[in-house]
Amino acid sequence: MLDVLGGFLLLGTVVGVGYVLGRWEVLGQDAEVPLSRLSFAVAAPALLFTTLYDAEVGAVMSPASGVAVVTATLTAVLYVVVARSVLGRPGAETVIGAMCASYVNTNNLGIPLLILVVGSAAPVAPLLLFQVLVMLPVGLTALDLLTSGKGSGWRVLLGPVRNPYVLAVTLGLGVSLVGWNPPRVLLDPLELLGAAAVPLMLLAFGISLHGAPAPGRGPGRDAVLLAVTLKSLIAPALALGIGAGVLGLAGSELLTAMVLVSLPTAQNIFVHAVRYSTSVPLARDSILLTTALSLPVILLASALVSA
Repeated sequence: MLDVLGGFLLLGTVVGVGYVLGRWEVLGQDAEVPLSRLSFAVAAPALLFTTLYDAEVGAVMSPASGVAVVTATLTAVLYVVVARSVLGRPGAETVIGAMCASYVNTNNLGIPLLILVVGSAAPVAPLLLFQVLVMLPVGLTALDLLTSGKGSGWRVLLGPVRNPYVLAVTLGLGVSLVGWNPPRVLLDPLELLGAAAVPLMLLAFGISLHGAPAPGRGPGRDAVLLAVTLKSLIAPALALGIGAGVLGLAGSELLTAMVLVSLPTAQNIFVHAVRYSTSVPLARDSILLTTALSLPVILLASALVSA
């Protein structure tokens, strides 16, 4: 438990530093914008490449990881359906909201939480690959189309190529599949740049909190409530139902699936919202609220499985 609390404290400290920087305007007004763009264009793609270039892409997915992938897909679809048909939210905002409801923080919190709760971080790898290989390209391509005002066939085809995240994932996967070991003269700068990705995201997020309304009280709070409800309540319930009711999972496997889907929304969704100038409050509030709720939800899941 101390490791988990330490992970939350670490993230909160860096976000707090960002808040102080924003309050004192150390980096000027709206500093979260250039920091987010720097992460989007350089640091995060470097991190994605160095994460994937030696990944075991062909590894067999565990049942718990499969439940997490299915649950993430279902929550994203549920958000789109409700946001469009019931709430009448615009397209680009719906994409950001769907990512808030389904895209989890696998790197910063997923690894230490899984090691603490179930003794292994291995199940996070298939979910991470699904997110960066499927969810991220689909979401960012949709944002490219919806925010550009153009929807030609050529733009659909070229959208992934023009996106640094998708390009990094494609190159990393390609290098992994061909079995090439890049020289250190190439990897060392990429690893150095990639190490800056998470701090940049957290600092930008903290800066954005200064002067912002309390979470869920600003405009579009219905979209925030929908994303947080799906992420923190519906997703764990779906994982429990699919895992125990459909696949017959129990014990550690069932708890692993529930922990995976109970992880909070990843900080890079905020970076994407800033990059595309859409639904920044939705991303910010969803990340903040799901992070606050994730620890009690995971503790409750552990108690239910152990009962």
